Amino acid sequence: MKERIEYSFVKLFLWLAKIAPKSFIYLMMKGLTLLVYHLDKKRRNLTIANLTMAFPEKTSEEIVMLSKQVYMELSITITEILLMFTGQFNIDEAIKNHDQAQKKLHDIAQNSPNGVIVITAHFSNWELAAHFLAKHGLPMLAIGREGNNKLIDQKITIPFRNKYGNRATSKDNAMLAMAKTLKKGDAVGLLIDQKSGHLNSVKVNFFGMPAETTISVAMLKLKFNPIVVPIFVTRQSDGMYEMIINEPIDYVADEIEDKEKKLEAMTLKYNQVIEKTIRQYPAQWFWMHNRWRL
Repeated sequence: MKERIEYSFVKLFLWLAKIAPKSFIYLMMKGLTLLVYHLDKKRRNLTIANLTMAFPEKTSEEIVMLSKQVYMELSITITEILLMFTGQFNIDEAIKNHDQAQKKLHDIAQNSPNGVIVITAHFSNWELAAHFLAKHGLPMLAIGREGNNKLIDQKITIPFRNKYGNRATSKDNAMLAMAKTLKKGDAVGLLIDQKSGHLNSVKVNFFGMPAETTISVAMLKLKFNPIVVPIFVTRQSDGMYEMIINEPIDYVADEIEDKEKKLEAMTLKYNQVIEKTIRQYPAQWFWMHNRWRL
């Protein structure tokens, strides 16, 4: 009964979002996000603590200001994902370097006989990035956590994520599904910026602190030798996005013989690319997550 009530509420909310003016939705989400910032003390304090640890050179006033910007950026992301749900957001027009990004994706897809692993983060509008990649030649097996409400997951979330050819699968079946996908020369997408379970993970440096990170990417790289490419979309000051398609990470730690140390060194490389991008656009990352188990 609870699942059906929640599902009905989400359907009603999506319907209202479809008929409401876009400007109203942006404003409403901004107001709701600010309200959460002020009312949810635990999450706000975690955000401030994370930012303080990551940017020790900033004053407390700068950190508080940045924490509010984090929430504001998240409100835009939530709004635009909602607009994507309701078909009111043109993902092609949103990407400033559309043509250049499309060409790079085509080149990657055409030159990856061993498959592709796209690594990214809960950064800016990550759903926009996934949709754009699938629509323009790089559909992926997308690894994610199952939602708490199976009805919402099966009838709303998964169909949305699969819209342009991506295939969503849960973390429980991830390794086998990823192996099969790469064997066929296809692409896999992972967001590797959140803390993982103790299984298939290692603590490596992230913003100067050890952070538990999945070693799945490194394991698959060693076994199947796919292209590992970090991809992000960054929100610009004009509200549009630039897609950043980094050079593939070919590093396989040849200088290290021990298998566990090799996987650790490779995973550190992946974290470093994500950290570099976040440092360029610090307000666009999901800092309210307990990444370092503070």
